[in-house]
Amino acid sequence: MRLFVSVDIDEPTEAIERLQAPLSGLRGLRLTSPANAHLTMKFLGDGDHDLDALSDAIEAAIDGAGVEPFDVTFDRVGAFPSPEYIRVVWLGVGRGTEPLTELHDRLEAETTRLGYDAETHEFTPHVTLARMEDAAAKAEVQAFLREATPEVGPVHIDELRLKESTLAAEGPEYRTLEAFRL
Repeated sequence: MRLFVSVDIDEPTEAIERLQAPLSGLRGLRLTSPANAHLTMKFLGDGDHDLDALSDAIEAAIDGAGVEPFDVTFDRVGAFPSPEYIRVVWLGVGRGTEPLTELHDRLEAETTRLGYDAETHEFTPHVTLARMEDAAAKAEVQAFLREATPEVGPVHIDELRLKESTLAAEGPEYRTLEAFRL
């Protein structure tokens, strides 16, 4: 089972579609479905998972973070690992970064206690817009990164979700296993 903990972004599907429009049809770039928009809070990976222990860890992380429901806005775009070598094009959080980071840090602590690998990179709350499979459209994507001025949200955040991801030829399929209220 391939699992992750997310904050789902259910509301601004049309705004994300509009933002992705300049990227549509570019060779070597695969857009993500706005209907699947989410912030990955902790990737847990493939394997056998103790779902009861994970549920307890997620609840403990929420309790430890002390975060009440809040709003986020998205106001920037970027690329991982960098604009010079693009693998992922993303939409970044503006307002709301602090509570997301607190939740992430608590999730990281609770899940590493269960034996999950610690993250090796800094947490950057984002929604994936596209994945670059080759550099054919690198110049166009770099221009998008320089010129895009996104204004998405506010989006109300009131829960974390434990999700299963199944990889398919058309892209990943997600299923919520459990939701956890803030």
